[in-house]
Amino acid sequence: MAKLGLTDEDKPNHLTDVVGDGLERVTDRSPSHDDPVPGPSTNPATNLIIHDILLRSAGRLSRMAVEKAVLGRQYGKQFAKDAVESRSLVHTLAAYGVTKVATKSVPGALVVTTGLALKVLFDRSQSKRQARRKGDRMLHKQASSDSKI
Repeated sequence: MAKLGLTDEDKPNHLTDVVGDGLERVTDRSPSHDDPVPGPSTNPATNLIIHDILLRSAGRLSRMAVEKAVLGRQYGKQFAKDAVESRSLVHTLAAYGVTKVATKSVPGALVVTTGLALKVLFDRSQSKRQARRKGDRMLHKQASSDSKI
């Protein structure tokens, strides 16, 4: 089985490596010269940290906006805001961990996808009313400010 990242031959074989190399080829004006990492600092490590923070912030803001919009359609804007913004640290770290597993490798993505599919099948095996009540209770617990969920 192929290893992800740099292999023994030091050839990139991860999707992000391939896409990054392709973008560099398309956007690089002079491929024979190394370009500095763009940013406000002369230190490329600082610029990389700045880019990382900006990308993570934009991703978090867009994710929260989508979650609020999805919940807001059924439960109202204020409840959606409370539910999304009142997540516990455990819930946030669990979601982060599952995302890391899913994006690190194909087997990880398959495990996470299978788990999500099994959860959907389990929910569908219950009565609609029972599953909806259980989900509503969970969201109300999450939206309350003193919740540990």
